[in-house]
Amino acid sequence: MKKLTYILIMQMYFATIALSQNYIGAGNDVNIAVTSSDQHQDVNWPKSASATNTINGEGLDSKTMEASRFLTQATLGFENYHIDEILNSGIEGWIDNQMQLTQTKLLPKTEEVYQIRLDSMALQNEFPDESEFRPRWWMFNYAWWDQMMRNEDLLRHRVAVALSEIFVISRKSELQNFGDGLADYYDMLAGHAFGNYKNLLKDVTLHPCMGEYLSHLNNPKSDPANNVHPDENYAREIMQLFSIGLYELNTDGSLKLNNGEFIPTYGQNNIREFAKIFTGLSVADWVTNPYGNDNIYFGKSLWTSNVTIPMIMYENQHESGSKTLLKGRIVPAGQTGMQDIEDAIDNLFMHPNVGPFIGYRLIQRLVKSNPTPEYIARVSAVFNNNGNGVRGDLGATVKAILMDAEARACTPQNSVSSSKLKEPLMRYTHFARVADKYNPNNYLWNVNYNFANNVSQDLFNSPSVFNFYLPDHSPNGEIAAADLVAPEFNIHNTITAPGYVNEVYRWTVSWGQLMGTWEGDWMNETRVYWDLANMMNLAKDPETFINELDKMFTHGSLSAHTRGEIKNALTQIVPATWYDYLEERVRLGVYLFLISPDYAIMR
Repeated sequence: MKKLTYILIMQMYFATIALSQNYIGAGNDVNIAVTSSDQHQDVNWPKSASATNTINGEGLDSKTMEASRFLTQATLGFENYHIDEILNSGIEGWIDNQMQLTQTKLLPKTEEVYQIRLDSMALQNEFPDESEFRPRWWMFNYAWWDQMMRNEDLLRHRVAVALSEIFVISRKSELQNFGDGLADYYDMLAGHAFGNYKNLLKDVTLHPCMGEYLSHLNNPKSDPANNVHPDENYAREIMQLFSIGLYELNTDGSLKLNNGEFIPTYGQNNIREFAKIFTGLSVADWVTNPYGNDNIYFGKSLWTSNVTIPMIMYENQHESGSKTLLKGRIVPAGQTGMQDIEDAIDNLFMHPNVGPFIGYRLIQRLVKSNPTPEYIARVSAVFNNNGNGVRGDLGATVKAILMDAEARACTPQNSVSSSKLKEPLMRYTHFARVADKYNPNNYLWNVNYNFANNVSQDLFNSPSVFNFYLPDHSPNGEIAAADLVAPEFNIHNTITAPGYVNEVYRWTVSWGQLMGTWEGDWMNETRVYWDLANMMNLAKDPETFINELDKMFTHGSLSAHTRGEIKNALTQIVPATWYDYLEERVRLGVYLFLISPDYAIMR
């Protein structure tokens, strides 16, 4: 019997080999010489039309398109050579390598930008108001865009942006005055992108920007005589938004039921008990300032404080006594305030909801809006145990999300539920990274103010702690009728849709200005322009040009209808004496690509 099984297996193996050689171009070119009358090499095209390409597999682009699609999920934007990296190492190898790269930091760059700005003002005999002793939010934006247009740790920063939409702070608050704080908070998120969720949750809790935003900075202990009670804001949101959600979940993300009713994860008494935990925290240091305010104390505001180091505990303002947390966990009396916080973070970290709660949100940010329960369960299992007995390994969780069959296989892409509306900010960063850029001073700064107003999205600019959209948002119409969600459609409306189109027009057709600043009064040449030269070479042949755009922006999924419309428009732009037809083809072609539904929807 064993011998028969072996024979059958070998027959199947050789049949497979034979089948793979049944068509030209399969890559089976060993000991085969191919000659042709011409092997064309265009000076503007990186690869030659070699005769051997007819059979060696080089003419097949499925792997290239697969790499492009993956990079659309795993990065804020990429360049051609990143596709080559994946073709050489494979997707899993690329992920592993990305997780080893040194983190690109934003705080040092924000401080550098701030100093350049001050120096430039001084050269123009302009001097800032005394209140400008620290960078503001737009200087963080300058730094972020400059770094994201150059960095190589692409996956880390894609995950960091995803985390910024879960652990939300916003400059639509007093935080607009603290560009250094925004940069440090972002660096903290990026630093934990592949770390452990428990450590991330603790550092989020202790960050002064989160303390300011959700009001547990300077949160005092109870003083019943003066009707003072601990602020409950952070206690509520750390449970509802950052860890376990409102209701008990199964590992596949589905809601548990008790007698047909959802089971709440916490109640008002739990909020009160957690609020006691988060008392006594305040700033740990001060910064040099023109007011001579060089001390620290409980109750000190952020204005002259160091917002780049964690808050510290002021024990005399921490609520003493025992506290009862989730699942009956008792925090004993007599501990220090920081020990109480450690116990509370651990209590949340060990809750069974965390895996499906965080996993679902990361899947939505990176891959698709409607993951199947099986997908969520597989990711939750990795969060619960990375294979080495470690719970909360975000690196393993992110890898599981990106390597899962629902993210990688072709079949799910054919389903209407296996898609997501690409966030407008991601559509912008994607194009900006692909595009060749020019600034005479090599500044790739961007204030991004008009874009944020026109599309209702920018980093750290959400209207509330609930982010730009809730994970369960379902727009009226076919999506809601199909019982699907589409979070990003919450900011896609009759104002932001044309607003995005107008922004694309500015980048491509009108001015070709990719990025700009507010520093024109004292700095020359801060605008970043689109360099069209390489694309103009491709635009000599509309089909070749469209194929390149399809590779970089729609990873081979450009519909026949959209392709036909763009090609028809481009072929009507012909050589003339009064305009550069290649430039016009590039501007119009990219404009049409970036406003197309094919680019907007990720599959």
